[in-house]
Amino acid sequence: MTKNQLTKNGHQQLVTELSELNSRADQLIAKIEDVAEPDESGEDSLAVQLKAELEVINSKISSIEEVLENFEIVTEKKSSDTVQVGSKVKVKVSGNSERIFHIVGELESDPTANKISSQSPLGVALMGKRIHDQFEVIAPVGKLTYKITAIA
Repeated sequence: MTKNQLTKNGHQQLVTELSELNSRADQLIAKIEDVAEPDESGEDSLAVQLKAELEVINSKISSIEEVLENFEIVTEKKSSDTVQVGSKVKVKVSGNSERIFHIVGELESDPTANKISSQSPLGVALMGKRIHDQFEVIAPVGKLTYKITAIA
């Protein structure tokens, strides 16, 4: 069984999120107990809504606990010749714009923050590459050419 790869920061975020979700679940349970008095038509609609929310939160809690049962912290390399989980990679896209991507484990990916999963199409293409390597990736907008200009 492969371990879930997390950066130190990603691990801390999951631990914090788990704590917040557990706290929220406790609050929901208390609210459900307060409103669980059924009216003449059966169960109170607020109680039904709260139970549905609790179910979603419990599902998230289970997912995070599963990840935290089998993980490894990937140290962010200060310098490396090849791209790996934890690397920050500066690339030139199709000869025009430059972008910096942080390669993270699948669970930490956040494209809006330029954190891309090592399992995403771009992440897979980047893994193991070196400075000055050039490669193509098929994206929704078409084929893009990337050239690695720096790895940190």
